[in-house]
Amino acid sequence: MNVVDSCGWLEYFAGGPNADFFAPLLEAKDGTLLMPTLCLYEVFKNILVQFGREEAVEKVAVMRQETVIPLDDSLALDAALLSHELRIPMADSIILATARCYNAVLWTQDIHFQHITGVRYCPKVSS
Repeated sequence: MNVVDSCGWLEYFAGGPNADFFAPLLEAKDGTLLMPTLCLYEVFKNILVQFGREEAVEKVAVMRQETVIPLDDSLALDAALLSHELRIPMADSIILATARCYNAVLWTQDIHFQHITGVRYCPKVSS
């Protein structure tokens, strides 16, 4: 199982320098990609601000084709522990907790995850 961080989806949708790192996962359609609800929120909001509602709805529709994992009380508490232990921001801890709950690999270009077990990290390239 795999989880792609919000920054990975945004990189892919933008055709950024690291889009090829995420493309095989996002294009596979093999049922192994999990979608934390927080990723839906972050991607929708980012695209909404930059490009408008129509574009945001279109991109999130693609994301919702994956298995959506809601944030429940157990994930929230696991995320709080991870945030405290690893000193990472709330959003990052929720996404990591989701990946860990499902024994999934987290794919990201977010430097907060650079040295964390269970994460495939690709350094962000300036475009």
